[in-house]
Amino acid sequence: MSAVWRASRAAVKRRRLQTFVIGLVVLCSTTTILLGLGLLTAASAPFDKAFDQQRGAHTVAAFDLTKASSAQAARTGRRPGVEAAAGPFGQAVLEMPKDWLWMSAGSLTVVGRADPHGPVDRIHLLEGRWATAPGEIVVNWPVDGTPGPGQLGTKLKARGTPTLTVVGFATSMSKSAGAWVSPEQMTSLHPTTAQMLYRFTDASTEEQLRTDLTTATADLPAGSLTTAQSYFTLKRAFSAQADAYLPFMTLFGVLGLLVSILIVGNVVSGAVVSGYRHIGVLKSLGFTPNQVVAVYLTMVSVPAVIGCAIGTLIGNVVADPILRVAFSGIETGSASIGISWWPSALCLVGMPALVVLAALIPALRAHRLSAAQAITAGSAPRTGRGLRVQRRLSGTRLPRAVSLGLGQPFARPARSLLTMAAIALGVTTVTLTTGLTSTMVAYGNAGKGDGAARIDVQAGSPTKGQTAPKLSDRQTEERLRSLPGADQVTARALSKARLAGYTQTVFANFYRGDTQDLASEIVKGHWPTGAGEAAAGPAFLKQHGLSVGDQATIQLNGKQASVTIVGELMEGNAQALDSNWQTLTQLDPTTQAAEYTVRLAHGADVQSYIKAVKAADPALHPTPQRSDSTATTTVVTFASVFTVLLTVVAALGVFNTVLLNIRERRRDLGMLKSIGMTPRQVTVMTVSSVAALGMAGGLLGIPLGIVAHRLVVDHVGVVSFPESMKQVWHMPQLAALLLAGVTIAILGALLPARSAARLTIAQVLHNE
Repeated sequence: MSAVWRASRAAVKRRRLQTFVIGLVVLCSTTTILLGLGLLTAASAPFDKAFDQQRGAHTVAAFDLTKASSAQAARTGRRPGVEAAAGPFGQAVLEMPKDWLWMSAGSLTVVGRADPHGPVDRIHLLEGRWATAPGEIVVNWPVDGTPGPGQLGTKLKARGTPTLTVVGFATSMSKSAGAWVSPEQMTSLHPTTAQMLYRFTDASTEEQLRTDLTTATADLPAGSLTTAQSYFTLKRAFSAQADAYLPFMTLFGVLGLLVSILIVGNVVSGAVVSGYRHIGVLKSLGFTPNQVVAVYLTMVSVPAVIGCAIGTLIGNVVADPILRVAFSGIETGSASIGISWWPSALCLVGMPALVVLAALIPALRAHRLSAAQAITAGSAPRTGRGLRVQRRLSGTRLPRAVSLGLGQPFARPARSLLTMAAIALGVTTVTLTTGLTSTMVAYGNAGKGDGAARIDVQAGSPTKGQTAPKLSDRQTEERLRSLPGADQVTARALSKARLAGYTQTVFANFYRGDTQDLASEIVKGHWPTGAGEAAAGPAFLKQHGLSVGDQATIQLNGKQASVTIVGELMEGNAQALDSNWQTLTQLDPTTQAAEYTVRLAHGADVQSYIKAVKAADPALHPTPQRSDSTATTTVVTFASVFTVLLTVVAALGVFNTVLLNIRERRRDLGMLKSIGMTPRQVTVMTVSSVAALGMAGGLLGIPLGIVAHRLVVDHVGVVSFPESMKQVWHMPQLAALLLAGVTIAILGALLPARSAARLTIAQVLHNE
């Protein structure tokens, strides 16, 4: 074994460039695969971790106390299939005023609980303490971080209820309530519903949860169950933003895996094949066939293990900021988002195993060769298909250096096919990235393609210590419309509401005025124009099981209105739906707009309009609207990172192929130089040997990239791209992409080609 190790170590030291290439290819491949697998696992792991820590409720149910008593509701927790239950807790809905704790006005679901603990839905206290006496309330804080101790003690006065003092802020992964009070306080609120929290023995699917809930409530009077929310709805809401990235991250991960397998297999097997002469020498020195195989497996495993370890480390470091971007603004309770352990373990074990497997196949062939055969096999093939192709090409009008280069790939067809496949996947990646960039840029400019400037105007709020506007809501809109430079004005009111059948709060946007920009974002149906109409984004529709044409009931300020989903937005908040002023009038005619969007006429000066707004009413706060390009930036950045990685790996594969060809043909190069071939002709011949592979790879990669682009944009869960944003391919662009394969090939071949051009006849003869 010591002789094997010494021979392997000597081979690693002698072939420094080859060792470096193997290590670098494995490093880039490992980083690429780890990034793809990391985001896939992170999409669900943080939610599951936090949900289990807090013993989250698989189902949050509410019962009508006029139809079923609290005792009857309590008995449902002891039915077959129920693992644990909590409740019944009294539940009431308070109508909160505008800007309470910087939140929108609207309905607030309050539950009476004696403590935050229990067998189900253990509430995580963020600040302060639990409400234990009348007049106290704990608020569910729905955003990242904590509100800060300065907010404790805030007085809340809901319509028709006594003043409540905020004594704590907490978070519930079950989203079981918007706030909690003591049971004594809940009694004074006269609850009409009771809340039950269930954990079921089998919660694998939504269908199973519905079956279990039906079994648990079978003995209750008909109609007593008013709402039931599955935890799968919360899980989908949690990963809604990450879902936008998962399709293309998955695809890039698959591409990275394929390129890695091809290049690693090509590089490693080529290293063994090019070492056949060395294998023959080892056998002639007395190494057994098994020892020879062990030498070469060890030789390629050393750089592979080092490259894999460094690649795993880099992948974990890079994955952290990527995950923070992907999950920004998503509540994780007391759990933290991070990459799971198994992708790293898989890469650390799988990549070296792949290298060993790629080296084992040619090494076993060398195992069967005698010393003389191995030494002979180490020379470049001088007869066969490659030579015949070169002779046929010599009869064409191509320069001799070009015809010789074009015939070289046929001498090693297997190696050439692997190289071409890697180039094709590299072009696929470039094509996919180009298409994604075009689509995302068009998406970022949706509704703003006219080039006109837009200004957001906020109305001052007395509850925030600001001066109230001089004019009424309608008068403010007219004043903004009358100022010089204004073209269109849209007013918006935002309210927290409830959707009948769901315990989770939703946000309702109500618009009036000029809504052309908003209507341009509809991809299915039409913008809501009449009373009782609404539109929502794909994430909201998916989470609530709705589609265009379905009906839902909005509950706000003690009133409710039935709305029909008449349009699907290109994109929208996963917790918000949009409607119009006519619908708001049915629910709360006293609500006024607090935000206005002004589109200026072409050529109008933004700063001049802002000054005019401030002069008209100091209580109005205008700011230029900036495009929210977070998703565009994230997608383009991710795609660019993967493109660079895969392009580098593909170029390294070409580099390795050319390097091996040059090493095998040193004697041929010496002969060609001895009969007058110049260094420039040697460079042209070497580059030509892979340029054709690059062209063929481009022809294969472009259609694959177009198909991959369509698969990605059609399966982004939170965005529905219209067809106009998917048709991004044009002939000049496709022609440029065709050159991408040639560019990858030339970049990989240029350095070894220049090295071959500098070889002298004396160096070649000395090596021989």
